[in-house]
Amino acid sequence: MNDSDENQPLRDRRSEERKPPEKYYSVQFAVKDLGYYYQFKIWDVSSKGMCILVGEDSSVVKYLTVGDVIKMQYYLSDAIGSTEEFETEISHITKSEQGKFKGHYLVGLSILIPGESQ
Repeated sequence: MNDSDENQPLRDRRSEERKPPEKYYSVQFAVKDLGYYYQFKIWDVSSKGMCILVGEDSSVVKYLTVGDVIKMQYYLSDAIGSTEEFETEISHITKSEQGKFKGHYLVGLSILIPGESQ
């Protein structure tokens, strides 16, 4: 994450219409150098990806960088306990300074589909 990302207004990078998640309700992943998994509820979805909320005091924050590709497990909404695994790119990391997301980072995720260019 770089300082210029933190200073960008939230509306500039989240300008697309957002809706509640339908297919997946949460995502789980491990980050190199950390010995355990993190699981986050999927907050919203757009045509370009989805977003999770990560508390600013979470230890995982300092290990996430825009452009990182991480293997993530997505928990299906309609099949409790069932998952699908995808390589996923961190598309943005936006710190919220006000409103209901104050004290959190909105982390954009984009599932990478083999054979499709991003």
